[in-house]
Amino acid sequence: MHQLVIRNAHLVDGTGAPARDADIAIDEHGLVAEIGAVSGRGAEEIDAAGRLVTPGWVDVHTHYDGQATWDPELSPSSWHGVTTTVFGNCGVGFAPARASQRDWLIQLMEGVEDIPGSALAEGIDWQWETFPEYLDALARMPRVMDIATQVPHGSVRAYVMGERGARNEPATVEDLEQMAAIVTEGIRAGALGFSSSRTKLHLALDGEPVPGTFAGAEEMIAMGRAVAAAGGGVVEVASDIGLGGLEGDFGADIDWMRTLAADHGLTVTYALTQADRHPEQWRELLELSSAPIDGPGRVLAQVAGRPGGLLLGWETSLNPFKMHPTYVRLSALPVERRLAELCRPEVKAAILSEQTGFTGRFNHDVAHGFHKMYPLGENPDYEPDAAHCIEALAAAAGVDPYEYCYDVLCANGGKGLIYFPLTDYSQRSHNPTYERLNHHGAFLSLSDGGAHCRLICDASTPTYLLTHWTRDRARGPKLRLEDAVKLQTHDTAAVYGLGDRGTLAVGKKGDLNVIDYDALRLDAPRMVYDLPTGAPRLLQGVHGYVATVVSGQVTWRDGEPTGARPGVLLRGRR
Repeated sequence: MHQLVIRNAHLVDGTGAPARDADIAIDEHGLVAEIGAVSGRGAEEIDAAGRLVTPGWVDVHTHYDGQATWDPELSPSSWHGVTTTVFGNCGVGFAPARASQRDWLIQLMEGVEDIPGSALAEGIDWQWETFPEYLDALARMPRVMDIATQVPHGSVRAYVMGERGARNEPATVEDLEQMAAIVTEGIRAGALGFSSSRTKLHLALDGEPVPGTFAGAEEMIAMGRAVAAAGGGVVEVASDIGLGGLEGDFGADIDWMRTLAADHGLTVTYALTQADRHPEQWRELLELSSAPIDGPGRVLAQVAGRPGGLLLGWETSLNPFKMHPTYVRLSALPVERRLAELCRPEVKAAILSEQTGFTGRFNHDVAHGFHKMYPLGENPDYEPDAAHCIEALAAAAGVDPYEYCYDVLCANGGKGLIYFPLTDYSQRSHNPTYERLNHHGAFLSLSDGGAHCRLICDASTPTYLLTHWTRDRARGPKLRLEDAVKLQTHDTAAVYGLGDRGTLAVGKKGDLNVIDYDALRLDAPRMVYDLPTGAPRLLQGVHGYVATVVSGQVTWRDGEPTGARPGVLLRGRR
């Protein structure tokens, strides 16, 4: 008898092959035993007639480094069919960590990834100092999905260099040796790679860039060499061009990335998006980074499944009126009272009569960029027509755009949201996402699950890839369903060397989703206050996942957890 049998599935197996109808049997070890006409019975059976069955999603760019120590469900990613996730990205994390550095690491994560520090301080039970001890702590908790992580540059630099490392001072030869030893130790203990940040947008709460932001090629090559010495893996980099196109010498970084890939057989990845100021620059960098190299390694661009959009609202971290004096005065009020005050006509009049205190190019766009602001509504549109921006809607209504924007935020009792596509949606160029998802030098990434809790809600991207790109898109070509599934199963698993999953084939891991494809839809994001200490985060619900299965056990059924927790910590590539 099999552990689980899925009957009458419309199977998209993750390889890119055409969909077919089949049964799937999973054995007592959680592995796929049969695909086809399964005659044997299952201890549990699911009739998937009329349902789409896919491998479980493999999301390789999340920030559950802290949440994974207290939350066995790793929501919201698990709501969206994710069965394997990789965190430790962008050079930030919580190991290694001396006791005296814990608060500093929390404020670093809060500054870079907008995860409430109060929640991290309350939720994390520090049972480690070294990176291997951190892995041991993660391994002790059963959970609904498999997890894996990377060694973060920021933590390593601070651990070895102390204040010098935190302030981005140059590393000595001895510093490099000690950091390399920690990276080697982490990879041998089970980390899938090493991560770093090269963007000036990544700042701790104290205003300092992430340790390693300005590290020279010598330091980056030394860390990559350490990964290779321990058996290999990924070197993941958050880049300036990937996070807004700020000034920077990213082209020089490509040189050492290609050197690491060629000389040490590593996969080196970097974040790549389109910036408004240089809307075609991404194309040049992608061609440069993906040009053929000598040796077994490769350089790949991480690209998002939808534009990197901020959600502006009265409850989120940003809104166009945040630095108006009246708003500043009200911002310290409890949330429900604040929303009620902001929706009063006299308060609206006062705020609209004032000038913003925002300074700087980015904040100017937040305060005045109505040509790139779109009311999100109950049926969120992440590829909106320019005619639906607030500037255009206000003009059509004969209303000042500031007033129109204010009214959008006051919708639904002050819970209205505005979509502000920060990247990948230049008004001077087309949406580049489709082209990049089909490029040989790029792979799907950047969902940022668990991060940017009060400003971004892109952990739903795995679902969006199906609903928008294969079914609903009206403004350009669609993806084949088989290709969209492959992008977030086989392809993401392959980047991190997880060859035991990502496709549904005999002998592979029994992770899968049973989906009502026609009914699959995303809710509008909403702010909830369910993190430790009641801290806020944006969540986006979903309808249409009939079941999610990990190692042959049903973990979610019709949107509700079953209580099964077969997920484990992955140690090393396989």
